[in-house]
Amino acid sequence: MPAKNDPKDLITRVRRGDHAAASRALSLVIDEDPLAEVLAKDFFKSSGTVQKLGVSGPPGAGKSTLTGRLIGDFRSLKLKVGILAVDPSSSISGGAFLGDRLRIMEHATDPGVFIRSLASRGMIGGLTHTIFGAIHVLEALGCDKIIVETVGTGQDEVDIASVVDTVLYVTTPAMGDEIQAMKAGAMEIGDVFVVNKADLAGKDKAVSDLKGALGLGQSAGQALKAWEPPVVATSALTGEGVAELAKTLESHWTHLQNSPEGRVRLKNQHATELRFWVHRHVVKNALDRVNDALLEALVARKTDPASAGRRLLSR
Repeated sequence: MPAKNDPKDLITRVRRGDHAAASRALSLVIDEDPLAEVLAKDFFKSSGTVQKLGVSGPPGAGKSTLTGRLIGDFRSLKLKVGILAVDPSSSISGGAFLGDRLRIMEHATDPGVFIRSLASRGMIGGLTHTIFGAIHVLEALGCDKIIVETVGTGQDEVDIASVVDTVLYVTTPAMGDEIQAMKAGAMEIGDVFVVNKADLAGKDKAVSDLKGALGLGQSAGQALKAWEPPVVATSALTGEGVAELAKTLESHWTHLQNSPEGRVRLKNQHATELRFWVHRHVVKNALDRVNDALLEALVARKTDPASAGRRLLSR
């Protein structure tokens, strides 16, 4: 019988669609176990083969409920769905807090759905440096759609655009001021904009305001893009507009597959993954060499952080 963490056995089982094996593989990747690199080398062979969706937007926009509705729509089409829900993390344990994801967890017993929470561990944009490794596990598992739902820190989450193929930016009619104040960065990362909670008053105005904000670039003389981000009104509560949103997301995936932009985005994702890996390992290797003698030298002012840091990096 293979050992619990036998990499060859885990790889075989994950590629066979075994959720228990995928959970174990994800734990190894997230915990940066030495075996994770063996798994990563194999799972990377499946990278870029399926659509990765990033759900972004401010807190209170109903991202989790909308994600739950999208899962239901994808499952009605017999698609296998993987979800990575990025949560804020404890600065002490580094573990993910339990988010308000009841709508997503309704699908937890569906054999065609795989759900995992990831701790952000303080990364800018609400992302964790292990996000790519986690995505590759789900790609190898055979998921047809992978959804990454971010923490919900709003406009700071621009990093998600370097991780996924299609970014959904979610807002609501009640966030009219937020739409008006959107920074250019938030407007630029969105491939599909969603006015959620369309059952509330003010839906039409919110849609109009968002379309107007998106049109400012064209009026300023910018060239037309091959894909102009559409605005879709949905109600995650009632399901209104969710089927249309799913079709719009599929249209964007088709666009990426049939245009140079798809290859450009994939190269950008690989560049970001490489940057995460190098940054993490350079920092870790340097910090592993910090000892009490060095700290004593800093306390005695016999050296300074910049000089000490340069010595650590040069070793």
